[in-house]
Amino acid sequence: MTNRFSVLGILGVIGYSAILTFPQTLPKEAKADRVVVVKKDRTLTLFRHGAILKRYKVALGRSPIGPKSRQGDHKTPEGIYALDRRNAHSRFYRAIHISYPNAQDRLRAKKSGVSPGGDIFLHGLPDGFGWLGDTHRLKDWTDGCIAVTNNEMDEIWVAVPDGTVIEIRP
Repeated sequence: MTNRFSVLGILGVIGYSAILTFPQTLPKEAKADRVVVVKKDRTLTLFRHGAILKRYKVALGRSPIGPKSRQGDHKTPEGIYALDRRNAHSRFYRAIHISYPNAQDRLRAKKSGVSPGGDIFLHGLPDGFGWLGDTHRLKDWTDGCIAVTNNEMDEIWVAVPDGTVIEIRP
């Protein structure tokens, strides 16, 4: 009897988190004016006028705890940036550039005598690996980028105009 309740409980939690995390697709006309990533929750949320449009689960850099401080540390930055340009022909499915490093990041790296790094993107899966789908989130795997599935990237690509603010929280 206990095992049955355990299984039902686990299935309930999985179902509940799927409902919270993967709402219906976005309407084509939905445009975000802010993106918030919460690293500890592995979530990316699109907002419009303070209201949630949609929330996604993400994979982060291989060393996700703490802010990016130098090139090669495999950390996802923390702070306020802009989604400033797109690359439809990236080696990852549809990449949107994050304006890291900002002036603070460059100053901090200079004081430490290191390069702050760069080329941080919000993107889909590597070319040829779209079949991984949701399973890519089982482990943080990027070099500091934020990754979603290719289908999710299609939605984000349409919903997030260039210049949109992205806040990345610990």
